[in-house]
Amino acid sequence: MTGELTVEATGETVGEAKWAALRELERMQPGLDKAAVRFEVVSEGERGLLGVGYAPARVVAMLEESPPPPEPVDESEVAATIRSLVERIASTLGVSCRVEVREADDGLTVTCVGGDLGVLIGRHGQTIDAIQYLVNAIVAKGAGERIEVTVDAAGYRERRRTALEALAIRSARRATDSGQRVELDPMTAVERKVVHLRLKEFEGVETSSEGTEPNRFVVITPV
Repeated sequence: MTGELTVEATGETVGEAKWAALRELERMQPGLDKAAVRFEVVSEGERGLLGVGYAPARVVAMLEESPPPPEPVDESEVAATIRSLVERIASTLGVSCRVEVREADDGLTVTCVGGDLGVLIGRHGQTIDAIQYLVNAIVAKGAGERIEVTVDAAGYRERRRTALEALAIRSARRATDSGQRVELDPMTAVERKVVHLRLKEFEGVETSSEGTEPNRFVVITPV
């Protein structure tokens, strides 16, 4: 949980009161970010006449405390290798992001978190699919076994999967209604797999892939 440091200070002017509050906050939290301090002016004070009726300016300074850094998580040698590899790829592409690796029984999921990740995703996901293919190939060669690695960025995989599944259903219905096969646009192997799996249980159609890479596409045929 986060907390808030609060300091009340006074001075002959509001500016001096703010300065006094900042000095006290710095004493309590060395190296604080002054831009993160918020001030509330309680009273602007009164100078009075010939020293009569003088009242100091009073301010309250508030600093939101940063949450403690997360505890380091133990990760396997494979996860550490994958993290380092994706970080190097992202850096080479000029993308600044944080790489998170989640391990599960069915494989690993690598998630890139940051601001503008469009370069990492690429047009129609071609770049991120290429990164995923490369990572899987390197891991398979190094580990000597098949470990499924999914590379994602900014929730792209889920958005793309949802769009592909909707396209698959629409196209399958078009195939059954017309009685003719429907050819989809060229897709990557990852995307074709999504379509095949979604229509596996769809009655009345069967799917196949035709063409050669990078123009291989899915065909939906009524049966």
